[in-house]
Amino acid sequence: MMLFSQAVSAAPKPHVVSFGRWTAIKWFVGEDESRVIDLKVRPLLIDGRPKEFTIGAAHDITDRTFVVQRMYRLNDSLEDGNAPRWRWERGGWLMVDRVSGKVQGIALQAFDSYYSAAAWFRDYVAYCGISDDGKGVYAVVAQVGKRKPLLKKSISNVPEINTPGSACPAPAWQRGPSRVTFAPQNDQKFTYTVRSHEIGLLPEESDPGEE
Repeated sequence: MMLFSQAVSAAPKPHVVSFGRWTAIKWFVGEDESRVIDLKVRPLLIDGRPKEFTIGAAHDITDRTFVVQRMYRLNDSLEDGNAPRWRWERGGWLMVDRVSGKVQGIALQAFDSYYSAAAWFRDYVAYCGISDDGKGVYAVVAQVGKRKPLLKKSISNVPEINTPGSACPAPAWQRGPSRVTFAPQNDQKFTYTVRSHEIGLLPEESDPGEE
């Protein structure tokens, strides 16, 4: 009985992962930040407690993990301001484990949370990324769990990038075989076929000490 009770006490607690209600917000965009876009955000809840704010639909990678884009509030106050001034900003992508309740950011090479529009399929994501100097645009296909992108192709004839998602339209996925089509503005449309069938995401073992 003592050994059984110790085994039960060491077992990890189950976590409840869910989303809260949608809330309407104002997102200020543009070079002078004068344009307003109406968006809806909802909290990501772990055991009923808000962990992050998110935007858009979640994408299931497996029956255990999913990804969703983050939305957060940024302090926009100046030093001489009398009261904090908060504004909403779009962030990167989060990976959530339904079993362990773990939430972690996904590192996507050249991904810009403002200019890039991501399209997911299985554990792959396709988007147009921005170079560090802001002058170059790349077509990127990445796989969750792998550091090096499967594809990073430079795009020429890039139009002016000044609005959300303007790096290029969200790519379109197809299956049989798995392939994604990029249609950048002012450049030729092209399709990339994914050759790998190995999933890059391995499920994490739950830590018995975690709650």
